[in-house]
Amino acid sequence: MSAGVKSKAEGRRQKAESGKGGRVVSVARRAAFNILRRVEEEGAYASVLLAASDDEMRVDDRALCYELVLGTLRWQLWLDALIEHYAKRRAESLDAPVRRALRLGFYQLRFLFRIPASAIVNESVNLAYLSRLRSAAPFINAVLRRATREPDYDPAKSVVEPVERLAIETSHPVWLLERWSDAFGIDEAAAFARANNEAPPIAFRMVTNRASKTEILDELRAAGGVPASSEITPDAWRLEGAGALQRQLVCEGKIYLQDEASQLIAHVLDTQAGERVLDVCAAPGSKTTHVANRTPALSLIVAGDLHGHRLRTVLEAGERQAIKNLRAVVHDAENPLPFVENSFDRVLVDAPCTGTGTLRRNPEIRWRISNADIFELSARQQRILNNAALMVKRAGRLVYSTCSVEPEENEEVVARFLAGNADFRQLPLNVPASLQSGNGAARVWPHKQGVDGFFISSFERRS
Repeated sequence: MSAGVKSKAEGRRQKAESGKGGRVVSVARRAAFNILRRVEEEGAYASVLLAASDDEMRVDDRALCYELVLGTLRWQLWLDALIEHYAKRRAESLDAPVRRALRLGFYQLRFLFRIPASAIVNESVNLAYLSRLRSAAPFINAVLRRATREPDYDPAKSVVEPVERLAIETSHPVWLLERWSDAFGIDEAAAFARANNEAPPIAFRMVTNRASKTEILDELRAAGGVPASSEITPDAWRLEGAGALQRQLVCEGKIYLQDEASQLIAHVLDTQAGERVLDVCAAPGSKTTHVANRTPALSLIVAGDLHGHRLRTVLEAGERQAIKNLRAVVHDAENPLPFVENSFDRVLVDAPCTGTGTLRRNPEIRWRISNADIFELSARQQRILNNAALMVKRAGRLVYSTCSVEPEENEEVVARFLAGNADFRQLPLNVPASLQSGNGAARVWPHKQGVDGFFISSFERRS
């Protein structure tokens, strides 16, 4: 590119940094502000919006945007407690753009110590101008400047009731901590909640029909990456560093980013050559494609889902990983499935759930779900599991999993299923003993194994 000719990316960057009247907001902060708006107002998922914005930002801007969005969502309740102390007003009484600007400002002041406080305050104020809330700018300025003069205030310190104090300390709704305390004990609930505010490690699996294990590891190490094999899942890996190469390998279909706990499901399903496999709730295709990659000689793997556009994502993932025997079927798994009964050797039900085991990756879930959602999903899971069971051949295997930690979505679903389906028996799980629970299932946790919270149970149809 010749001197004096701006790239399109640089032009977008400068445009994003300047608003009306020359007010400057960095690309990362403006993107984070807009993503938080869509998460709050549209019910969008931050992880999806962040991934969609990757190509629009430089590496450093992308990293800051991810930190701001996920950090602000994780610590939302704690940040609102700071707002209420320094502003002397209830956070929910503020205009939404003002509240978001203050959350972003407080997160940076309390967690990102390399950024000068003056820059944080100025850009937070400028977000008000860019939101056409000029009158709120002095208020945001005054609140954040007061916070810079009183940097040691702890909003949880004066709270006496233990669960309420824990709620502020860990930024989780009180009702959620109460139910976890009842189910697992207060110490376990506290450890789990604290782990939910930590960034998860990068985990991946290799797509060995695209490249060899040695080739991939050599490339990552040459780029400064540090791959380490998983302690709980065979052939799963963690990775530090080599971010640019990691994205390249994903695009080339040589590696697939997937949490170690999620990768465990395909090992429990344990498909064999020549078998027919049904993944009842397949999108976005992580487990479907993993099953196919582990057993290339499957006769067929069928991916089912309620939505056609989500199944297209599954098929695209399969194509990227050179999977030839994958078919997709749109169906509503809460109703009778469009297959001949007893026609699949292995059936996987990775059921739609609250996702409370994935709060590190999807922190907004904690602010969206309700107690009623848990019981509604439990009933849906029961219907799906019962319908899926009809598809399993004699001596075939059925696996049920969720990324929820709620007993109503896990152990209770399994107990009702076994009580109503005498032709199925629960199978021992081929997972490390440390992951197995006392009821024949397996549980993994962020605060114990450093992975997403998952529940897994396996059944065999009697001959």
